[in-house]
Amino acid sequence: MNKNKFLYLSSGLLFASIGNTVQGQEAVATTERPNVIYLLCDDMGYSDIEAYGQQMISTPNLTRLVNNGMSFTQFYASTAVSAPSRASLMTGQHTGHTKIRGNKEIQPEGQEPLDPNVETIGNLFQQNGYVTGCFGKWGMGYPGSGGEANDMGFDVFYGYNCQRKAHSYYPQYLWNNKEKVQLGGNSYSQDLIHQEALKFIRDNADKAFFGYFTYTIPHAELTQPQDSIVAMYDGKFYEPNPWYNDGDYGTALNPRTQFAAMITRLDTYVGQIIDELERLGIADKTLFIFTSDNGPHNEGGADPTFFNTEERLRGLKRALYEGGMRVPFIAYWPGTIEAGAISHIQAAGWDMMPTFVELLGEDSNWRDEAMDGLSILPTLTGNGTQQEHEFLYWEFHEENGRQAVRAGDWKLIRQNIKNGNPTHELYNIAEDPHEDNDLAATYPDKVEELKAIMDREHTHSDMFNFGR
Repeated sequence: MNKNKFLYLSSGLLFASIGNTVQGQEAVATTERPNVIYLLCDDMGYSDIEAYGQQMISTPNLTRLVNNGMSFTQFYASTAVSAPSRASLMTGQHTGHTKIRGNKEIQPEGQEPLDPNVETIGNLFQQNGYVTGCFGKWGMGYPGSGGEANDMGFDVFYGYNCQRKAHSYYPQYLWNNKEKVQLGGNSYSQDLIHQEALKFIRDNADKAFFGYFTYTIPHAELTQPQDSIVAMYDGKFYEPNPWYNDGDYGTALNPRTQFAAMITRLDTYVGQIIDELERLGIADKTLFIFTSDNGPHNEGGADPTFFNTEERLRGLKRALYEGGMRVPFIAYWPGTIEAGAISHIQAAGWDMMPTFVELLGEDSNWRDEAMDGLSILPTLTGNGTQQEHEFLYWEFHEENGRQAVRAGDWKLIRQNIKNGNPTHELYNIAEDPHEDNDLAATYPDKVEELKAIMDREHTHSDMFNFGR
C-alpha cells in the first residue's frame, strides 16, 4: 500500500484521500427526529481500529458499525488536544473563536469554563425537548464555576469533571451530577460510566434523548481489569519497556498488551450500545456517531508507532500534522444512512452543531453568526446539497504555539509562533497525506494566501494569544 496515495478500510474497500464521493447501499431517509448518541473517545488515532487499517487489534463491533453505517476518511478533530477540541465541538466554533483554546487548569480541580453566553449542543437538544446526558469526561468548567455539564445543557452527568482527574482509571470518586460518588480507588471508572450510559438509554427509550458519551479510553494510563479482554493479547506482543508510575499515570508492565486490550474494551462497549438499541427497538430511531477528540498519544507507555504499522499519517496528539487531528468518524442510523457508505468530504468537530441544528429542523439562522461549521446532514442522509468548506482552521497553544489551515488539497502549518520567528510548512494533502514534502519554497503565493486565512481567523483572546 502506498501511504502517499491511499488510506483504506480493512473490510477491503479502498478509497483515495481526495474527492467527496459517497459509496454504499441505498437507504430510505426518515423525517422523524432521531435520538442521538455522540461517542467521543479519548486520544484514539486514525489507525487504531481495524476498519481504518489497524492490523494487530480486534475491533469487530466498530467494523460492524462501519459495515452498517457511513465512514468518513477526512474527518478532523477540532484541534490536537482535549479541552479546546471538546469546546469547539460543543459550540460549533473553531479554535480561533472559542473561549477555550487550550488546556487551562484550575486548582484544585477542573479547567477553564465555557463561555456562558454561547449555547452548547446540549442546550440545543434541551430546547428541542430532548433529555440530555453526558457520561465520561467533561473538562470544560470546574466545580462551582457555572460551566459544569449540568449548567451547559445536560440534564444528567456522570463521570469526571476534571480531565486531569480522568488520568486515573481507578479514581477516588466520580461525579453524579454535582455530587461526589466516593469510590476509594477500587472501581474501574470506564465500566461504571458505560453502565450509566446504558441505563440512560434504557430509561429514555420512550423519549427523545441526546447522549454525549465521553469515555476516556484509550487515554494514557494503561490500567484496566485483567480479564478475558486482556487475556486475548497476553504474549502476543514483544514488550520492550515497562512503564512505571511517574505520579501521573499508573504502572504498566506490558503496555502494548494493555493498549490493545483497551481499544478492544472500547469496541466491546460500542457493541453493547448497538445491542441495547436493537433490543429496545430504537436502533432505526437513533443516530449513533463514533469519533475521537484528537490523535494518539505516546504517554504512559503507549507506543503508537508500533501499532501504526504502515505509518499512514504523520504526527501524534498536540501536532497539527494529519496524525494529530485526523480521526475515525463513523455514523450509524439504520434505514437512513446508507450501509457501508464512505465519504471523503473534509469535515471537523465544529460541524456537529450546525448538523444537529438542521437535524432538529431549527431555523437555518439559529446562532448562525456564532458558528463556523457546516451541516453534514445532506451527506449523512443523501438528501439535499452538501456545502463544502472553503477552509478548515486550527490553532494550538502549547509547545510554542501552532496554527494550521487546510483549503482544498493544500495545508499550511505555522510552527513556533511564540518565539516571534514562526516557520511555515506547505503540503499537498491529496498527493502527500503523510506530509513528507514541504512545498513552501515552491509555492510562495499559496503560502501567503493561507497565511492570510490564519491571521484573519485567529481572533484576540487574553488567555490564548500566542504570547502577543
